[in-house]
Amino acid sequence: MADADDVRRVALALPGVVEIDSDGFDFRVADKGFVWSYPERRPGRRRVLRTDIAVLFVGDEAEKQALLLGEPDVFFTTTGYDSWPLVMLRLAEVDVERLRELVIDAWRMRAPDTVADGLADTEPG
Repeated sequence: MADADDVRRVALALPGVVEIDSDGFDFRVADKGFVWSYPERRPGRRRVLRTDIAVLFVGDEAEKQALLLGEPDVFFTTTGYDSWPLVMLRLAEVDVERLRELVIDAWRMRAPDTVADGLADTEPG
């Protein structure tokens, strides 16, 4: 079972990552977000940052749909995210290794090639 501390540890281990000041977590590479706390919105109530749910950049609609349909207990979306290549991840439903894979995939899609190429140099073979 993963949590917000695991997200922070995984994200900050990646090259070029900056953490944005937040009540939850919010990570960027080259000024592009790739994983952050889910800002839950409910009618008539203030937005609440959910640190038990991560928003992940997935790149395109096909990948988004594959995750949503393939693992509905792990991933979900809301109407506010319909036109965006993003999914919400229930952290309690994944282990740290799976979280690491998902965060690295999101980071790779947002990082410039010159930064992303640096990860291969640091990963164990």
